Amino acid sequence: MNAALDDELRALEAAGLKRALRQVQHRRGGMVTLGGERLTDFASNDYLGLAADPRIARAAQAVLQAEGTGAAAARLISGNHPIHEVLEHTLARFKGCDYTLLFPTGYMVNVGAIGALVGRGDVIYSDALNHASLIDGCRLSRAEVRVFPHNDVDALDTMLQAERTHFRRALVVVEGVFSMDGDTFPLDRLVPVARRHRAWTYVDDAHGSGVLGATGAGAVEACGVTGEIDVLVGTLGKAFGTAGAFAGGSQELVELLVNRARSFIFTTGTPPALAAATLEALRIAQVEPWRREAVRARARQLRTRLAEAGILVSGDTEGHIVPIVVGDPLRTMAVVAELRRRGFLVGGVRPPTVPAGTSRLRISLAAVHPVELVDALAASLIELLRGP
Repeated sequence: MNAALDDELRALEAAGLKRALRQVQHRRGGMVTLGGERLTDFASNDYLGLAADPRIARAAQAVLQAEGTGAAAARLISGNHPIHEVLEHTLARFKGCDYTLLFPTGYMVNVGAIGALVGRGDVIYSDALNHASLIDGCRLSRAEVRVFPHNDVDALDTMLQAERTHFRRALVVVEGVFSMDGDTFPLDRLVPVARRHRAWTYVDDAHGSGVLGATGAGAVEACGVTGEIDVLVGTLGKAFGTAGAFAGGSQELVELLVNRARSFIFTTGTPPALAAATLEALRIAQVEPWRREAVRARARQLRTRLAEAGILVSGDTEGHIVPIVVGDPLRTMAVVAELRRRGFLVGGVRPPTVPAGTSRLRISLAAVHPVELVDALAASLIELLRGP
């Protein structure tokens, strides 16, 4: 077996697609230590700069000392702690949902919730650039899956018009902010189309939560459709700096997920200390709006500098995820290595995360990035990508 696996690993390396884990330590103020080097972190999803906030650590520590390290059981057995429900009610108010339900990770929400809602005899309409967890959730559901062009509501409308009546249920699955492209789905256009065709809407807003919208409630708030999405998913390990995820919607939705979502039923509950940390993160995010305003300002700053230099970037004008498509995976990783040599940690994204031929730099802006370092990153990118 090992010889066959080694051949496969060698093939990945030759194609520039082999990956390896790296130890990252001492996350503070937009900086990290990697291999003994102190680097400015433009690779993480710590958009609000909360992952190392001492107030959040203290909140976790207090509950850790009082309640111990774990929930000790699945929540339907004996692992349902009162703080779980406090966090779920807080998230529901924040996101404009009736109820929410905690899951250990965003991946587990998507592989569990989609299959709890649809199955054989149903149809899913999935955006062409959806995250792997959404793709896997669609496949595992056993429903028919139709893929529509990225962000193309007109194409979706045409597909629904042609075949919606052939299926019992229809579910439209999209991201709020697409993690590898930095653009926002036009949810304000999606809602009326889905309603007209009696299709349910499922929005994974992992990367919009905490950043977009007047209060940071995400892409749904930014698009003006709060309370109009049937299933709203978010994660807690990005802008909020902790870990875990949730699904939100009606009381009936949450009750069904409690009874049908296998990734909720058959897993240990969230550690109470982690729930306490997330509650504190949510509080900070709401009372310190300067954080999301700073993220948007850094995004405008970087995007403007790159555009002026003729470097094409996708996504929204204030999009905090800034992708630059390089194309070849080997060249992409060479640019990543040179940026690291200059003191910048930037993500290099290759297939299968993105389609072949679209390997890219994925730059994530954070509230705690100093303006001068964003300018320095822009200068390096312009030099490396535009050439002499």
